[in-house]
Amino acid sequence: MIEVLVVDDDTRVARVNAAYVEKVPGFHVAAEAHSALEALDAVERLPRLDLILLDHYLPDRTGLEVVQEMRRRGRQTDVIMVTAARDVSTVQATMRQGALQYLVKPFAFAGLRAKLEAYAELRRTLDGGGEAEQAEVDRIFGALSAPSEPGLPKGHSPTTAELVRQCLLKADGPLSAQEIAERTGVSRQTAQRYLKLLERTGRAVLTLKYGEAGRPEHRYAWVTRA
Repeated sequence: MIEVLVVDDDTRVARVNAAYVEKVPGFHVAAEAHSALEALDAVERLPRLDLILLDHYLPDRTGLEVVQEMRRRGRQTDVIMVTAARDVSTVQATMRQGALQYLVKPFAFAGLRAKLEAYAELRRTLDGGGEAEQAEVDRIFGALSAPSEPGLPKGHSPTTAELVRQCLLKADGPLSAQEIAERTGVSRQTAQRYLKLLERTGRAVLTLKYGEAGRPEHRYAWVTRA
């Protein structure tokens, strides 16, 4: 069984999330916590803990600070952020601290189940041990990128899609793939792939910026709906 700590400042939400976790085969809720202090105490107290479903908005510290403190203490427990925090800086910072996924509230059971099932698949892959060829490495890194939100094609990460979306939303004007890459920390190729997806689904609009010579630059803007 994969032992899970559910952390949310709202006790009702924590109970709902815990009930969701228990419905997924192979997962067990080891404990619930409603503050950063309780979460850190549980990490130290529980004899075994594999995964933390971590809210960002806690009454005493942020979820990001909880992850940072855990890493400072040498605790490498896996983390999936489950939060209403949507700003790009928070998403990016938690990714850089080692959070495996980022699930934005509100969400349905299917969204969390997909995240947990992808996590279980990742653990099965890693537990195999040994050396990995490129195809195996790609499978490991892609295990948590399976579509867990409706409408995302296979191989697209909701976390990366949210990063790109927030970047476009906050921009004063159209942005190029290179500008998106610089602002989010993803590669230019990744930014281009998600921008094309947003354009195909009608969420972003493409414009061309012509220079003095060469091919025009592709620039994208978020579509504001009435």
